[in-house]
Amino acid sequence: MSFWMNSVLVKFIIGAHGCDVPVEDREDPYSCRLLNISNPILKQEIEVFVIPEAASFILSEDRSVSVNFRVLYPIIITRLGVFQDNNIVGFERNITVKVYQAEHEEPLFSARFSPTSSGIQMDRLWYKPVEQFVLPEGFEGTVVWESHDSNGLISRNLHKVILNDGGGVLRLTTVEEGLLRYELAEGVEGIAGGFTYTIHEGEALLLNLNSRPVRLLSHLTKLEEEDALLKEESTTYQDIIFVHIIDTYRNVPAKLLHFYRWTVESTSYDLLLKTDDDCYIDLDNMFQRIVQKNLKKPNVWWGNFRLNWAVDRTGKWQELEYPSPAYPAFACGSGYVISKDIVQWLASNSDRLKTYQGEDVSMGIWMAAIGPKRYQDSLWLCEKQCETGMLSSPQYSPEELIKLWEKREQCGTPCACEER
Repeated sequence: MSFWMNSVLVKFIIGAHGCDVPVEDREDPYSCRLLNISNPILKQEIEVFVIPEAASFILSEDRSVSVNFRVLYPIIITRLGVFQDNNIVGFERNITVKVYQAEHEEPLFSARFSPTSSGIQMDRLWYKPVEQFVLPEGFEGTVVWESHDSNGLISRNLHKVILNDGGGVLRLTTVEEGLLRYELAEGVEGIAGGFTYTIHEGEALLLNLNSRPVRLLSHLTKLEEEDALLKEESTTYQDIIFVHIIDTYRNVPAKLLHFYRWTVESTSYDLLLKTDDDCYIDLDNMFQRIVQKNLKKPNVWWGNFRLNWAVDRTGKWQELEYPSPAYPAFACGSGYVISKDIVQWLASNSDRLKTYQGEDVSMGIWMAAIGPKRYQDSLWLCEKQCETGMLSSPQYSPEELIKLWEKREQCGTPCACEER
């Protein structure tokens, strides 16, 4: 038996509530937000903005205007449009409308409007057809209107128009939601026209919506079964801490703060190791290095740190609330060790600390406020690989972890057994 067996308390942190929305019916697999589509508008073009009849258009000083949007179910943009100047007969401007995928420098498609090529007028807009692409679920995009004249654009504030979301298949991302604009977004926020779109594969969408009740019932049944198994394990092994939060990826930073509060209130310790349940952890090596590095002291943060890590504005690690282009130093996800005083600071400030898209980067941002002593150690592996003397290695299935431990028991190392 290893000497540390009586010196370590192991706990799994689990949200007390599972997400009651099936993954297929969420806006994204990382949150618990329902993809709220109802009565979708099918088999026809949809004008994305509805302008109140009494609304007046004002020539602004802005020569570049843009709006961000997110696709919640696949659509196809069919035409791009610019506002009509009611004081002029015909079209006398030079304006380009471009659609960008978030964080991409080149537009997906565009339309150029000029006096000699103005497109077709529909009510208060001039429209031109564009090359048609299927914009998939989760697509983050920006529409940009640019004036090539000396005058600004005829534009509207987003709050003075009505979004026609086709029944819930897209939404706008606005600055007032507290979210940052994408790095390459141009101009001021607003609209200087619009676009038309169709819902892609509408019949498949209807089938999906009609099957929701059955899917929900099956999902809730599985949640009940999982809850029962977790409670059984907790009762048997006393190894689970349930924190009052919905257990999703986006909630992991908050879950971590809840746990730190529990450790301060309920346990006694010198150092705290945080890791994930898909990681191989070698506590024998860890205790040896704690002694070698003299880490049993205050103000310690020991891990393998990512430096100058660029902030993602799209995808699983989408970050729209941290303003800098790069994160402060943070330990990669296979594990890190912090001293008790740092845990106490996190716990005492847990109600005030802002959570970001992931718990690793959130920890880095929180630690930037107090500047603990960082102890860099590359033996906390950041990727799935096996190295002699490693402290941790991530991204293993339960079966793979069992095999690693079997090799370690048989051969003294999890990486390979010498051929006999």
